Amino acid sequence: MMKDVIVALDFKNRKETMAFLEGFKEGIYVKIGMELFYGEGPEIVREIRKMGHKVFLDLKLHDIPNTVKSAMKSILRLEADMVNLHASGGSVMMEEAMNACREEGKKPLVIAVTQLTSTTEELMQSELLIDRSLTETVLSYAENAKKAGLSGVVCSALEVPVIKEHLGEGFITVTPGIRPLDSAAGDQKRIVTPARARELGSDYIVVGRPITRAEDPEKAYREIKKEFLGV
Repeated sequence: MMKDVIVALDFKNRKETMAFLEGFKEGIYVKIGMELFYGEGPEIVREIRKMGHKVFLDLKLHDIPNTVKSAMKSILRLEADMVNLHASGGSVMMEEAMNACREEGKKPLVIAVTQLTSTTEELMQSELLIDRSLTETVLSYAENAKKAGLSGVVCSALEVPVIKEHLGEGFITVTPGIRPLDSAAGDQKRIVTPARARELGSDYIVVGRPITRAEDPEKAYREIKKEFLGV
C-alpha cells in the first residue's frame, strides 16, 4: 500500500496558500480544510489539483443521510483524491455517502473521522457522554465505516495497531497529530512523531504547522517524509 505525508494547508486565503506551494517543485499530497475551503470556495480545489498536487478535501460531512448524500455528490465534482465524513453520523449516513459515489461513478478514497486527535478520553466521557474507552470507541466507529464500504478512517496513530489487527492491513489509517520531537503539541493531545507513526503502521500522516510554519518548508517536508517512510 502506498504511504505518504499529507501537508495540511491551514492558510487563511489563496495568496498565502500559493506562496507556500511555490516552494515545491513537484506535486505533493495536501489537505484542504474548512478554513481555506470556506474562504476561497470550490475553485481552490480545482486550482491546486491542476498544479499537480493530490488533494484530501477535509470537510468532515455530518448530517442526516440524504443531506450527506447530496453534499457528497457536489464534492465529487471537484475530483478530490480523498474525502471524509464523521463516523459518528452513523452507518446509514456513511452508506448514503458511498451510494453517492456509485451513482456518480467516482472512486475517491472515502474515510471516516473516528475521534479527533484533540479529544481525550476524559473529555469524550465527561462531555460527549460516551462511557466506553477511547480505543473501544474508535474501533467501533472504524468497524461501522468498513461495513458501510469506506476505505478507511482518520484516527490517532496510537489507535492504528488495534484497527489493523481487527480490520486488516488494507483498511487505510490517516493519522493527524504528528509532531517531530522539536515541535510544540499545540492543540493536539494524542500525538506521535513521524517515526513512531511508521512503527505503529499509519498509512498516511497529516502534518501542518511543523511544515507550513518552518523556515524552509520544503526541507522540513523532506525530512518528515524521510522519517516517516524510513528511507
